[in-house]
Amino acid sequence: MSAAGTGATDGVLARLGALFRTTAFKLSLAYLLVFAAFAFFALGYVAWNARRVLDDQIVSTIEAEINGLSDQYASGGIRRLVSVVERRSREPGASLYLVTTPAGEHVAGNVEALPPGTLAEPGQTETPYARNTDGDRLDHRAIVRIFTLPGGFRLLVGRDVEERDRLRAVIGRAFAWSLMLVVGLGFLGSWFIAQRVLKRVDHMTEITRGIMAGDLDGRLTLAGTGDELDRLASNLNAMLDRIGELMRGMREVSDNIAHDLKTPLTRLRNKADAALREGRDPDALRAALEANIEESDNLIRVFNALLMIARLEAGNAREGLAEFDAGAVALEVAELYEAVAEERGVALKTEVEDGLVLHGSRELIGQAMANLIDNALKYGQKTDLSAEAPVVCVAAGRENGDVVLSVADRGDGIPEAERGRVLERFVRLETARTRPGFGLGLSLVNAVARLHQGSFALEDNAPGLRASLRLPALRDQAPREVAA
Repeated sequence: MSAAGTGATDGVLARLGALFRTTAFKLSLAYLLVFAAFAFFALGYVAWNARRVLDDQIVSTIEAEINGLSDQYASGGIRRLVSVVERRSREPGASLYLVTTPAGEHVAGNVEALPPGTLAEPGQTETPYARNTDGDRLDHRAIVRIFTLPGGFRLLVGRDVEERDRLRAVIGRAFAWSLMLVVGLGFLGSWFIAQRVLKRVDHMTEITRGIMAGDLDGRLTLAGTGDELDRLASNLNAMLDRIGELMRGMREVSDNIAHDLKTPLTRLRNKADAALREGRDPDALRAALEANIEESDNLIRVFNALLMIARLEAGNAREGLAEFDAGAVALEVAELYEAVAEERGVALKTEVEDGLVLHGSRELIGQAMANLIDNALKYGQKTDLSAEAPVVCVAAGRENGDVVLSVADRGDGIPEAERGRVLERFVRLETARTRPGFGLGLSLVNAVARLHQGSFALEDNAPGLRASLRLPALRDQAPREVAA
């Protein structure tokens, strides 16, 4: 055999081996074996029951014959009985008759020979026999019943079982062919199902290899049947989407660090360089060091915020989750900013309902509310100084089964086209660039909302902006123990 032929044979064998090792083929084969066993017992029961019914019919026929012959013997004695037996023996059919003397000599009937000792045991039995035309060859079988008559005469009445045996042979052949058909079709069905499953699995394997090779945009194809492989592919696609989001987040963090932190790092270096070149007295050097320390603290806060956002988006900040009152958290954070609001001439109002129970991180929700209030105090004032006094309202309540924490101001607001963009890292609008900040506050709030399976939205407050944090409330609003 050539190398090409050997390779093709090996490929076919490998393919068959992979096919036979599939779970679908094994399950189909197991179902086939169970069904074949069921069919075996069902057909076997049918065959056994058919034979039993035939035997019962034969016995019933023999009983009817015996009753008739008994009446003939009772009315006419042995002569009448012999006459009737002779007449019935000449009729075609499966019925058997034999009358013998006490010594076993043949008197009348169509049975020529029986095994030795058969007539000596009265009652019903199944025995071989020979007809008058067969000589002494016991080529037939029959169910017979033997009686001893007055005077020692013996009467045998029976029925040939050839029809029963023929029917049993027919049932046996049908039984064998049925089992062969069940096994053959089941094996073909198992092969067909396993081949289809293996084809889909091979396609999924090919796609996953491409993904591992670097094609992160590849996704598993859904057949649209809604079966377990479709559900598995859907879940894997969702997992790949999530991994893609995390990878994009990591790239964005790297890009943001490379671009947006380059300016403060350059400013930090320039300040240190200027202090070395121009600092002539200790006070100037001290002031330069304090400025550098302040700039370093800002950078540390930025890095901490980036790390926190990354942890939240990766879902790695779920430790310490517990039940707590979100309204109490909103009130506490608002109280912390009362002095800052008073200093800036902003009226800080609160509207909080009782019993707003959440399951989550009290610290993260507090941090999110602090970011929203801080943003409202910074940017919630109209640029028109003749406008009414600025007001910031902190609210907490229920809406459609959810807990909604919101901070609303009466400032210039954010254009609707920009509300999605400001949730990204380091994004700051032109009107905010003159004020302190790094553009990470709203990104952190959005990450906190996603961690708690909630949502964060920026809406028009007419005038101003309303930032709403919507979180799923506990169904049971009366827990035994809630952190206040």
